[in-house]
Amino acid sequence: MGTERTRELRRRRHRRKQVTKLLARAAKGSPADKAVVVAKLRRLTPGASTIIETHGLEA
Repeated sequence: MGTERTRELRRRRHRRKQVTKLLARAAKGSPADKAVVVAKLRRLTPGASTIIETHGLEA
């Protein structure tokens, strides 16, 4: 495995951890918190629209 691939995998794993934390926060939070989480998800990952739709964060 090359160094670039290693970095790519590390970024991917870290992004997955961040998404998990954000989704847990959205599940507990108020509608205002959910709006903040949705904004952060959109900034964080290109697949945010799928994640948001799957978890029903935005109608």
